[in-house]
Amino acid sequence: MRNMTNTANHPQSHAPIKAVLFDLDDTLWPIMPVLVRAEQLLYDWLALHAPAVTQTFTIETLRQRRIAMSNTNPLFKINLWALRHAGLTEAFQSVGEDTAKVDAAMALFSEARHAVTPFDDVQPALTRLGQRVLLGSISNGFADLDKIGLAPHFSISIAAHTFGCAKPDQTIFHAACDALKVRPEETVYVGDDPLLDVVGARQAGLRSVWINRFERTLPAGIDADAECVTLHDLEAWLHLQSVTSR
Repeated sequence: MRNMTNTANHPQSHAPIKAVLFDLDDTLWPIMPVLVRAEQLLYDWLALHAPAVTQTFTIETLRQRRIAMSNTNPLFKINLWALRHAGLTEAFQSVGEDTAKVDAAMALFSEARHAVTPFDDVQPALTRLGQRVLLGSISNGFADLDKIGLAPHFSISIAAHTFGCAKPDQTIFHAACDALKVRPEETVYVGDDPLLDVVGARQAGLRSVWINRFERTLPAGIDADAECVTLHDLEAWLHLQSVTSR
């Protein structure tokens, strides 16, 4: 763990911590292996049930079409499920496949998308942390914590696609604090993305912990209150904060 506390940017940084909010993908579980597998399963399904799609598009060209679509509709920036559904619908239409099959394709992808394996530290750390502070989650993705089995750990969970705005917008951080009935300065946000999680949380007045599980480096000019490799590091840092706030 590398402590990077900057009290100059957090005048109330010694306020007791009452809540910890978490990002999900690449914070509580690795996401890239899951997405690679889910996209391959989807593509194999399309080859059987909508062959004209796979005869025309590869996994990569379908991804590139989604990226292009995301720049045309603000909704797609906060609703990745809607973006993927729209991308498949457009691909089906372009090759004359029956778009009624898109929902079945999305159901298969969604099931595979939720076949995540939490990092080994997640379950025990969340269990212990939940005995000390309130826990919640904020995500720009569409992971369902009930399906994954982690929902019991969290008092609140906010997803961008249902809330209506996404990180790093301050509104979504403040909504989570309001739901937990805590002030931003009493709250820590834990995530892996330098812009969405670290900058977003700090600009909203929360303390930010950068979870760095993959030996990355924060971009120049971005500072977190702490950098942790695991949630065990987070627990140790929170203990230090509780001592200094007394």
